[in-house]
Amino acid sequence: MPLDFTKHFVVVPTEFNLRNNTGCSWKVTVKLMNGRVTLDQGWATYAVVHQIKIGYMVTFKLLTPDTLKVIIFDDDGIEVINKCGKHDEAFAAKE
Repeated sequence: MPLDFTKHFVVVPTEFNLRNNTGCSWKVTVKLMNGRVTLDQGWATYAVVHQIKIGYMVTFKLLTPDTLKVIIFDDDGIEVINKCGKHDEAFAAKE
């Protein structure tokens, strides 16, 4: 995450819920690495399940102090719609 983004937090959470465009939620941990906040455990699986590929653009919007809305655009700039049914229940966050 850009440092300008993290300055909006009193304390950066250790975990975020990533909410997609259909309301599904996914938990990832947060790690401080080289002075930057990065998404850690759960992110690689999220990227695989949501089929994020090189050339895709991923946007994040802070909804609550621990929830980010994630919107994925393919390499043509078209928003990718992800259905909850594709998620493995072992990885999806429970609401």
